[in-house]
Amino acid sequence: MKILDLIIKKRDGMKLSKEEIDFFVKGVTDGTIPDYQTSAMLMAIYFRGLDDDETALLTIAMAHSGKIFDLSEIKGIKVDKHSTGGVADTTTLILAPLTASVGLPIVKMSGKGLGFSGGTQDKLNSIPGFNVDIDENHATEYAKKTNIVLMSQNNELTPADKKLYELRDVTGTVESLPLIASSIMSKKIAAGADAIVLDVKCGSGAFMKDIDSAKKLANIMVSIGKNSGRNVRAIITSMSQPLGNYIGNSLEVIEAIEVLKGNVKGDLLDVTLKLGAHMLILANITDKEDTAIKILKENIENKKGLEKFREMIIQQDGNPNIIDDYSLLPHCEHEYKVISEYSGYITETNTALIGRASLETGAGRSYKEQELDYGAGIIMKKRIGDKVEKGETIALIYSSSEEKCVSAGEFIKKAIKIEKDKKEIPPLILDTII
Repeated sequence: MKILDLIIKKRDGMKLSKEEIDFFVKGVTDGTIPDYQTSAMLMAIYFRGLDDDETALLTIAMAHSGKIFDLSEIKGIKVDKHSTGGVADTTTLILAPLTASVGLPIVKMSGKGLGFSGGTQDKLNSIPGFNVDIDENHATEYAKKTNIVLMSQNNELTPADKKLYELRDVTGTVESLPLIASSIMSKKIAAGADAIVLDVKCGSGAFMKDIDSAKKLANIMVSIGKNSGRNVRAIITSMSQPLGNYIGNSLEVIEAIEVLKGNVKGDLLDVTLKLGAHMLILANITDKEDTAIKILKENIENKKGLEKFREMIIQQDGNPNIIDDYSLLPHCEHEYKVISEYSGYITETNTALIGRASLETGAGRSYKEQELDYGAGIIMKKRIGDKVEKGETIALIYSSSEEKCVSAGEFIKKAIKIEKDKKEIPPLILDTII
């Protein structure tokens, strides 16, 4: 078998067999296929696509290109959650302890963020002392004892995906839906989950800008799940504005704690409850969404979710006192107010520009090796539908310098549209794919 023949076959729109896809992934992993031919195959896939069978086969081959995390010693159905990414998406920090407090075993790997703000790993790293570098044995031990571990991605998982992603990034093939889906799902499968809930973001602050693209991606990933023996469902949620009001690493930790304390309502809580409900359903804890939401709300009210968060911090060597004293978290000394220049109603936000503002503060990365400022970020004081008066504060910006604050503020001003008349608030939950 020769890679050139496979490139030509896919270039001409023909279907690749399991043996051919396995050959391709093995060659990518062990380096026997040179980058220029791998890139050629990626471009052929970009233009010709992959059908459901090919996408599932590619996903499985990528998942098995490295180590498969073995969670069989942990009792119960292990349900993972993945978000396609957005601004102020703090759901994992709330969902993990909340669902674990109900009895769902949570072993979740998360990576560092690139772009708008830090990933879940970065948010956890903003907690003094918190250890995300957990090996498989300790992860199993923690999950058995407390039902929860949040850890960094294992470098031994999906080496083929790492190589393909690097090449996609520099060959203009990132936007291929089968390649996006197989990248996401291969990591989830390799991480050992029995079932997966996907949060597919849609809107100005998401990779998928329109509902049709989001549905296509969601359907592909759910199909991969079925073809690989995993129970998968996708919730399509709006990213027409930041999900939470706090953007930045330590700031998002604070907002997650405030949700678990029962002090925050709104979009962040609503999406968290929706995703959590489907996690409980896939775990066979209940078969009704409204019952699952009621269970989760009860564990916010009785503080069991918050105590599970505290338990996790202690277990992973972090300082649990941050739950009651936010001054122990990193914070920036420079604060800057973004003042409204008009009176009216907020009718639209360009979430990508708000994310860009977050990047300007130092809360996100422009390149992979960039150090984050864990105390930097933005607190949005107004959301779509809110009335604002001229001179009123619409956002607070925190950074290490006045210059960074001002620069971020300019992006915020461009992102917020204020009009005389109030407009309908866009829906938050757009669809559910099962």
